[in-house]
Amino acid sequence: MITSIQNPLVKEVRRLHSSKGRRDQQLFLLEGTHLLEEACAAKHCLATVCCTPEWLDQHDRLWEQICSLADRTELVSAKVLESIATTVQPDGIIATAPRTATAPAELSTLGIALETIQDPGNLGAIVRTAAAANADGLLLSADSADLDHPKVLRASAGAWFKLPMAVTPDLTAAVSGYKNRGMQILATVADASLTYWEVDLRVPTLIVLGNEGSGLSPELRSLADRQIQIPLGRGVESLNVSIAGALILYEAQRQRSH
Repeated sequence: MITSIQNPLVKEVRRLHSSKGRRDQQLFLLEGTHLLEEACAAKHCLATVCCTPEWLDQHDRLWEQICSLADRTELVSAKVLESIATTVQPDGIIATAPRTATAPAELSTLGIALETIQDPGNLGAIVRTAAAANADGLLLSADSADLDHPKVLRASAGAWFKLPMAVTPDLTAAVSGYKNRGMQILATVADASLTYWEVDLRVPTLIVLGNEGSGLSPELRSLADRQIQIPLGRGVESLNVSIAGALILYEAQRQRSH
């Protein structure tokens, strides 16, 4: 059992807290029982899994699944687990998993494209909502938060493994490609004349959302077939981008259910 926070493995895992560390090692972190359950359900390869003896005593069946997917497993002390976690009170298990090249999301009926989303909590919440709303997938600009940031994975509540996602170096070109294939492109713009419930969302649609502070770039705005807004009460300047995405995705679901 590993009991020292100076152990080389501990230092390697701690480096995955940073974007540079994840990029250098081509690994990312999975923290907590629920994410490990979802990873196992998705048969996602695992590199190293660390758990406390107390956790192992309560999860022997899940541990069998984990061992079949992991290259390495280690028992660690609670002190060591706390030192490698990004959360304040980890629940007893943390794993590393290999970064994999993501194929472009195949969007045909309902998709979401995100430009320069900076907050990993927002990104994770959007992933969770898009999966819940049966979106085909998600496109993300390369200058956004890391798709495998620990907070993105936690905020997605396991939906990360259920939604096809891809990071693209040129989001404008990717959105243009879907427009050429016949998808309706919707851009969220604060001063748009149409509300999101006035647009026909039953047709194949790609919803484009922009940065939390500056919104969408002019290039993506210009690609939109329709610019839409979410009406706000007096004195309210904007909605959180994950809430905006949820409203539009579920309006699409509402329209399509009738």
